[in-house]
Amino acid sequence: MENGSQLTIHWLDSVGSTQRYLLDGLKNSDLTAPVCIAAHEQTEGKGSRGNRWEGLSGNLFFSFAIERKELPKDLKLESSSIYFTYLLKKVLSEAGSKVWLKWPNDFYLGNKKIGGALTNVYGEILVCGIGLNIKQAPDGFEILDIDISQKKVLESYFKKLEKFFSWKQIFSKFELEFDKSRMTATTLDYEKISLKNAILLEDGSIECNGQRMYSLR
Repeated sequence: MENGSQLTIHWLDSVGSTQRYLLDGLKNSDLTAPVCIAAHEQTEGKGSRGNRWEGLSGNLFFSFAIERKELPKDLKLESSSIYFTYLLKKVLSEAGSKVWLKWPNDFYLGNKKIGGALTNVYGEILVCGIGLNIKQAPDGFEILDIDISQKKVLESYFKKLEKFFSWKQIFSKFELEFDKSRMTATTLDYEKISLKNAILLEDGSIECNGQRMYSLR
């Protein structure tokens, strides 16, 4: 990390939710940022908008906590979900995957979802949880198109995070593939909204049907 703090990764065989485990650890002072909780199996994972993320064994589940002061100065809170997920998308692409990032925080192959992220704020700490199908997927979903281990993904991801890319650098890359998101829909207040005519703004939010929606979920 920027101030020299070393991020610690704790591996668990199975956990209800890596994000809940991490948040509880922060609240109880058992864990301090920067830290990551990773698991080989997750039994009670959560997706955005309160959805359940099915955690099949062998896939990748991790949550990490990082202080806001450690992140790029131009990164706004509402941009953090895109920032964190695009860095992982970048890692996977460099390893040969054709994965793309659907606004604001879902990993896709073609027209099927393979993973997603959920970012929470705890005081001055950001806690981001990510689930990725790297070995198997439930019906209607897809698995990653490259052979890569859980530990290799995490190792490469946190090396990428430590490079301290600016929000401007990440946004310029994400902006180039945003057209793919326009072929999909997102959910606002439990209502499906087409992104066909969405306008991507510089902070990662979008304007759609007269409404402004933010990427922090």
